[in-house]
Amino acid sequence: MILSAGEALIDMLPRTTTLGEAAFSPYAGGAVMNTAIALARLGSSSGFLTGLSSDLMGDVLRETLAASQVNLDYAVRSDRPTTLAFVKLVNGSASYFFYDENTAGRMMTLADMPSLPASVSAYFTGGIWLAVEPCGTALEAMLLREAKQRVAMIDPNVRPGFVRDRAAYTARIDRMIAASDIVKLSDEDAEWLYGSVDPRAILAKGPKVVLITEGAKGATAYTARGAVSVAAPKIVVADTVGAGDTFNAGFLAALDRAGLLSKSAVATLSDEALRDALSLGTRAAAVTCSRAGANPPWANEL
Repeated sequence: MILSAGEALIDMLPRTTTLGEAAFSPYAGGAVMNTAIALARLGSSSGFLTGLSSDLMGDVLRETLAASQVNLDYAVRSDRPTTLAFVKLVNGSASYFFYDENTAGRMMTLADMPSLPASVSAYFTGGIWLAVEPCGTALEAMLLREAKQRVAMIDPNVRPGFVRDRAAYTARIDRMIAASDIVKLSDEDAEWLYGSVDPRAILAKGPKVVLITEGAKGATAYTARGAVSVAAPKIVVADTVGAGDTFNAGFLAALDRAGLLSKSAVATLSDEALRDALSLGTRAAAVTCSRAGANPPWANEL
């Protein structure tokens, strides 16, 4: 199993009723949840560690995850509310207003973090909950613990609006990068964190593979041996919601299919293996971009 750990939330998207009234419609979302769903749809055994509420919106999250066959054995359940993100659209540009205080996910602590069996081959984390407390501390500690015994991957998926203490946040990301086997950064994330896109400097922190995505240009995997690039498929873009999350799932799913999800294998990936993983990641992300919202493809769609 590949276990993803991080945020699950409800995007409240603006709609207009049949009476012409302004309204909001709930849609399950969250970067790490998108990755867990994409992994399951691509054929990997996928589990999700998150804070799940017993409230009405928690039901929406559970039903969405169950529909894609995501395992929830490691979810932390409580009666705290579900995180909500209300979306405001102005000339097609989205602004987000988060309601995240004292929520089921935000309030996860280290004491809530489960012990994992050997059947969990890889641990993936990232997203907005690395920037807030107490869940940020818990998720960091979980990765530092699990990276000692299984493949660990992080995608910070930086959302500057969530970061209140930039120095503390970047220090946390650096610690987690140093412990991880695989690091994925968009070019924008790399610029925000480090002021430039310098994969070699990130490799020097400790990971074995650094993935840099550049949107429509494609993605590149960097190792101590060199670099492998794959161009993104040419598509008509509906939107880019969930594209990076789907890419992460595609990369891990390809390694999973090839029997390469071990620390020793990831440390010595061939150019062919990297190219295959980049290819599945970019192709899966392209399908997500071709349709509205975070709707990752199933394996038979590729």
